[in-house]
Amino acid sequence: MGEPHQPGGDTLYDRVGGRRWFEDLVARFYDGVAHDRVLRPLYPDDLTSPRERLTAFLVQYWGGPADYSAQRGHPRLRMRHFRFPIGAAARNAWYQLMADSVLEGRLAPDDEADVLVYFANTTGFLTNQS
Repeated sequence: MGEPHQPGGDTLYDRVGGRRWFEDLVARFYDGVAHDRVLRPLYPDDLTSPRERLTAFLVQYWGGPADYSAQRGHPRLRMRHFRFPIGAAARNAWYQLMADSVLEGRLAPDDEADVLVYFANTTGFLTNQS
């Protein structure tokens, strides 16, 4: 799950105008998590830290500053999520909330497709229970 664009190139981060788009995406997503019966139990009571980490990760992944790695090291997504029981129900709920959040972000069609494919692949990658 490496970088999709080379630093300094035309990145999604640049095309959406920077960090704010990702902050808004993550806010929409976690607003949904807060009320989701499948996902809410997987998160801490206070969603502030998960919001900050996901925002920093997505900013970095999509071509913005590498603050996530500077603060937390290599993303190691599979390792960091292994302690959470992620089966089909959690995977599907997570993806649906994120897909809805992405669609509300009004990306250009090609960018939207790329982001949705990324999240679909990532949810499959992080599933750790049958």
